[in-house]
This record gives sequence, C-alpha cells and structure tokens, in this order.
Amino acid sequence: MQLTFTCQQYLPSLGTDHFIQKGRATVMQEPTPVPQYPASPGLVSDHDKQPRSPRDSLKLLSFNIQVGINTQAYHHYVTRSWQHLLPHRQRNRTLDEIAQVLRQYDLVALQEVDGGSLRSGFVNQVEYLAQSGQFQHWYQQRNRNLGKLAQHSNGVLSRIEPSLVEDHPLPGLIPGRGAIVVRLGSGENSLLVIVLHLALGVRTQDRQLRYIRELIEHHPHVVLMGDMNNPLEHLLNRPALQGLGLVSAEQVMPTYPSWKPTRALDHILITPSLEMRHAEVLDCTISDHRPIAMEIGLPQCLHGL
Repeated sequence: MQLTFTCQQYLPSLGTDHFIQKGRATVMQEPTPVPQYPASPGLVSDHDKQPRSPRDSLKLLSFNIQVGINTQAYHHYVTRSWQHLLPHRQRNRTLDEIAQVLRQYDLVALQEVDGGSLRSGFVNQVEYLAQSGQFQHWYQQRNRNLGKLAQHSNGVLSRIEPSLVEDHPLPGLIPGRGAIVVRLGSGENSLLVIVLHLALGVRTQDRQLRYIRELIEHHPHVVLMGDMNNPLEHLLNRPALQGLGLVSAEQVMPTYPSWKPTRALDHILITPSLEMRHAEVLDCTISDHRPIAMEIGLPQCLHGL
C-alpha cells in the first residue's frame, strides 16, 4: 500500500524512504535502513521516447544555493538573516537566475535547498529548479524537518533517468547531513554519483567520509560532488579517501565567499576510469558559494547512458 501527497504538502515523519515521481511524493511504508527505490521518471515528453545517440560525456554542476538568498557581502549574513525564516519576494527571481545557469548541464547537485516551507513561500525549490531548468528527473532529500519553518534539503536534477536512487543519512552527533546516491545505468556498466554536504567538524567529517568510502570503494565509475566544507588538499589526505585514486582539478578553485572567493569548499571528484575534460568555478555571485562545474568523458561501457 502506498500513500501519496502533493509535493508542497507537509509529509509526516516516515523516515527518508520516499521518491519523487511525476511531481508527486510517494511515501513507502515499512522503511528500510538504507532505502532503495526506482528513480523519478520525471516529466516524459515525446522527444524523450525517441532513441538517443550514444553519449560520451556528461556536464556536471554542484551548487550550494543558500535557499535562494542573494548574499554578496559578509554583512548580508546579518542584514538578510531574516530570509532564513521568512519569505522574500525576490527569492523566486533568484531561483530563476539559478535555473538559467543550470540549464547548460546534464546533472546538477544542489545543497542548502528548501523543500517547501514558510521561508520559501511553500515552494519546493528542487522541483521549481527542475521545472525552470527543464530537467525531466529530480529528487529531494530532506535532512532537517522543521515543519512549516524550514525543510532543509539536498537535491539532484538529471536529464538522464537514473536506474536507482538511495537516500543515506550521514553519521553525526547532530542529525541533518545526508548523501544521495544516484546510479545511471546498471551493474558494473553504471555510473555512481554521490551528492553530499559534509558537516563542519573534523571528527564528524571523518565519520561521514568513512561512510561514503563504503558506498564507493568497490565501484569502478564514481563521481563525488557537493559542498564538502574542506580545502581539497585536506580532503584528499583524509584516511577515508586515501587509496581510492580520486581525481580532481589540478588547480585550486576557490568557491567561497562568492563575492571574493578564497576558500575551495565545493568539489567534484572522479575515479580514474572517467576523463576530466574541463573544470571551472563559474563567475556567479547569486549565492554565497560559487557553483563548480566539470565535463567528464565516459568510457565506452557507459556510452549507453
């Protein structure tokens, strides 16, 4: 038996065992510790039903959007702090600007997104960006449920239909961090994309990275992307990631603060089986983080994605 609710309704606390399907949230009863379920079919058009030519690359983007708050100076953390609690008439305009950026990419990882509460005008920002950015498939991971006050979330937007989505709460003393596992393709001939937003504390980060390692260490084709709250050199030297051979951009690419970036906190890491063709931080000051983008080349076994 399944219970369905419209996406903008408040979902009762039934764990994280839910997925988004054609604009509706289906809540599965009897949640499992690590739920697995079909990914969102999204909005299917006649074009989507036509045979697709082989795909040899993917354009990826990771963006911490700070729930659509346009922060362009440190003092805005004070003067615009009320927007973390209350709606603002310019917020959807900011989301429209973000959507324009996202349209150039095949798969987008979103952090600090609101799932539909008072502060966002009860707009599910993941769904809004999927529709405005013309993505057929989207998924919202709700990490902190503060009822009508806030729905702290991560999100994924994809132009490729995933074969599987897994929702993983990350370990930590304070609940509220999560990872989304998206599988494109099937079996060994699949791409595993991990979207995450790590905690701030070093010890908690180590626990979370050990958890992530267990998810990815036996898979040949992996993308790890998100706000990792860590400079790249510190991240790759963590014991949990050593020995995986993860590849990153050769140059340091600061993403924070957006108005004068000095810290590289957002990253896209790939396994050696994938080719890094291009990586950049976009000159975009819509949020307090700048988005980071990467185009990856796919091995022959993944050209059918």
